[in-house]
Amino acid sequence: MSTANRGTPAAPSGEGWNPLADRIAGQARDFLDGVAALAHGEGGDEAVPLLLLEISQILLAGAQLGASKDVILPGNWEPDVGADPDLDTLRSGLARRLADYDDYAELFDPYSDTGLTAFRLSDDLAAVAADLIHGLQHYEAGRSLEALWWWQYSYVNHWGTHGSAALRALHAVLAHAMLDVSEESTLA
Repeated sequence: MSTANRGTPAAPSGEGWNPLADRIAGQARDFLDGVAALAHGEGGDEAVPLLLLEISQILLAGAQLGASKDVILPGNWEPDVGADPDLDTLRSGLARRLADYDDYAELFDPYSDTGLTAFRLSDDLAAVAADLIHGLQHYEAGRSLEALWWWQYSYVNHWGTHGSAALRALHAVLAHAMLDVSEESTLA
């Protein structure tokens, strides 16, 4: 499908994009807050289903960006937002919470890759968080158009892939937990 015919109409000026930017910013904050809480041990034994919910919701935001017309920056230039966030605490907290499930295999691109690639849920979730934070830095500096451009670009180019892979892995963990019934329990 051509990008010229793709998506929902939106005004070409920066202000026309503000409602979408406000929505995505809220969804990004919700994701970051939820994932950070889970990385710090909140949520008890429900880490996997709660992470599945968090990643599903932020991928919905990404789908909204993917269905929108291309966001084009004036002059095709992105202002600097400063240093990248340090997400080692988030990543290591998630790795501890997901120790039994952190490593998994995935087809990176099902149309051009036929080999499996090793992934880690903790890395995927931290990668999504990093891209969302980068966009939030633009948004909080009053540059909603730049925020949307970054979120859309990085969704298609980076965090959408990592988020989708994490979604499939988390879904598999949940499905196995709910559907794999041991032989002992069926004989009882």
